[in-house]
Amino acid sequence: MRTATSHRVEAAAVETKVRPGLARRQVYAVAGCYFVASFAALGLPPYLTEILPELGDGAARWAGLLYVVPTIFGAIGAPLWGRLADRFGRKRLLLRAQLGLAAAFLLAGWADSLATFTAALVIQGVLGGTFAASNGYLGAALEGHALSRALTLMQGSARAALVCAPIVVGSLTPWLSPHRQYALLAVLPLTAAVMLAALPEPPRVRTGAPAATAEVEADGTSGVEAAAAEAAAEASGRAPQSSLRALYALEFAFVFSTVISFPYLISLIEERLPGTGPMVSGVLFALPHLCYLVAAIAVHSLFGDRPRLGIAIGFGCIALGLAGHGVADSLTAFIAVRLVLGAGLTLGLVCMSVLAAHCAKGRAPGGLFGSIEFFSKAGAVAAGVAAAAGNDWFGPTAPVLTGTAIALITVLATAAPRLSRTLRTRRSPRCPR
Repeated sequence: MRTATSHRVEAAAVETKVRPGLARRQVYAVAGCYFVASFAALGLPPYLTEILPELGDGAARWAGLLYVVPTIFGAIGAPLWGRLADRFGRKRLLLRAQLGLAAAFLLAGWADSLATFTAALVIQGVLGGTFAASNGYLGAALEGHALSRALTLMQGSARAALVCAPIVVGSLTPWLSPHRQYALLAVLPLTAAVMLAALPEPPRVRTGAPAATAEVEADGTSGVEAAAAEAAAEASGRAPQSSLRALYALEFAFVFSTVISFPYLISLIEERLPGTGPMVSGVLFALPHLCYLVAAIAVHSLFGDRPRLGIAIGFGCIALGLAGHGVADSLTAFIAVRLVLGAGLTLGLVCMSVLAAHCAKGRAPGGLFGSIEFFSKAGAVAAGVAAAAGNDWFGPTAPVLTGTAIALITVLATAAPRLSRTLRTRRSPRCPR
């Protein structure tokens, strides 16, 4: 007789190598809807330093904190929305997220005080969460390599929005302030909701046995250690719990070290390059995300079977790029350091998508991606607070130097276990014959 637990594990397992749960065009439709909905959510916050003076904060001292207000409340709500999606349907919760964003953007665009604008950002966080909802939708029907490719595509949608939105917002600024553009761009998540309404609830394809052997060793173990961990995990069809903990920690550190440079980047550019227009500032902001769009698929092919190595290299590039922001004093230098940061961003995002797909095996996707979103948003919250404090005390250079330190610490933490195992292997005496 099967227990209730075994029944739940079997219901959570999906197999896409035999029979895909979603057509390719449906995966692209989900990614396209996320791009449309995230245009304002990702593209307008870099202009908070220009929005807040219209609302009474002349020095934009609250920019760093308000940058992460949606993130704070999104982090609180993400695990709950994920569990509700597993229970009541991913499509419903994805539609809820899109409509919640539309309502928040309308309120933000028409806000005439700092308090009302802050309330709109709170609503955006509580009712939004389109990225986790979209990933949960995909994770319900895809697995393994197919899921990691889909997650890479989703990150591509986010990067495309971060490339296009700041440039478009900067271009529209002479005619419509970034503040009022919130109301204009509310039509985008409404459009996404209409598009998603035509998609089906993702099917589940049940299998009688756990999924095939993992494609990657996400926690970096090898030999007997990896075999023991996998053997323990096979009983439930899940990746080892250590893989999940490693993914959460890396997600937090990655988001912290990259997001900390966002809120005051335009201020830093204006300080170092006086007379720089909003169009150029928007292009510089977008450069790392453009790198992802160009190189993500190639990086997925190169590092799909060794994500820990890709993550270590990625954090090294992030540290180097952020440190370069501290000394860049020309347009050419800023372009160079933004491209180095883009290389790190691409490696980190792609390789963590591979780890997430590995960890999704045998787990309810809504809850898993809701938890990942929690740690991602927690990293963004910590980054926003650190950016605001560093900018107040030491100027706009402080946030990028703080991000450099965190990235370097993560490189050491990622590389140390592998180095330790290598040294133990080399020093171990051979058995006598």
